[in-house]
Amino acid sequence: MLKQRILTAIVLLAILLPALFWHTPVPFAVVTLVLIAAGAWEWGRLNGLSQPASVGIAAVCLMACAASWSAGLLDRSLAGLWLVAGTLWVLFGAWLLRVGVAGWPRIPKAARLVAGLAALWLAWLAVAQARTIGINFLLSLLVLVWVADIFAYFAGRAFGLKFTRRKLAPAISPGKSWEGAWGGMAGVLVLAVAWAFADHRLGAAVPSLYTRLADGGAWLLVIGALFLAAMSVVGDLVESLIKRAAGVKDSSQLLPGHGGVLDRVDALLPTLPLAMMLVTLSSR
Repeated sequence: MLKQRILTAIVLLAILLPALFWHTPVPFAVVTLVLIAAGAWEWGRLNGLSQPASVGIAAVCLMACAASWSAGLLDRSLAGLWLVAGTLWVLFGAWLLRVGVAGWPRIPKAARLVAGLAALWLAWLAVAQARTIGINFLLSLLVLVWVADIFAYFAGRAFGLKFTRRKLAPAISPGKSWEGAWGGMAGVLVLAVAWAFADHRLGAAVPSLYTRLADGGAWLLVIGALFLAAMSVVGDLVESLIKRAAGVKDSSQLLPGHGGVLDRVDALLPTLPLAMMLVTLSSR
């Protein structure tokens, strides 16, 4: 399993890194578009669709993203869209975690499919627009989620249930603890301060997410970093909830040793549009 995970990671990096650092955003937008379409296929399968119907869902997602690209949305200010998307993620995420696994099947299938497609489309639009802004800005968004996950894992292993008596969401993801979540948030806060400091010291041509937040005040940097770290946990828990409702361990086996695309991007789905929302609001 470990060998498989490593080989898959090497292949993904061999595709993603050249696309990321290419002199134009086009290759990265294309690669992420393919990944999001694959995630849409998984979404159809998670919601009980047949193979042909799931392929159709993937095609719809791909066409929606391509149409947005063709319409020039990657180069436009989408303040209203990011505000609506961020608000819906916070409200719907909180509601879904409250009703739990049993509440998911009670949502009409059509509504579930549309909501999932919207979330995937928004995530692609956000990541593609972030790459259009600049590599430093995009990396600051992606690394936030990775740091939150890594720090949460080690904090959970070291301190889990030592300060609290209850797990974070035992019915959804029994392995997660409040201590892990706090550790992830602490790691992101350190990352945010260090990255903003490095940007200023090095004179980054394209400011990172953290520098843009810090320009609105130190309080905005702290609150924004903690909020995004918390929402990355929400994204992870929401996907775990949906997989439990579907009775599966992974969203698919498209990525050997890693599960599916949705398993890799679950925390990014809310974080990307919310980061764009915070940046848009802080620049006003």
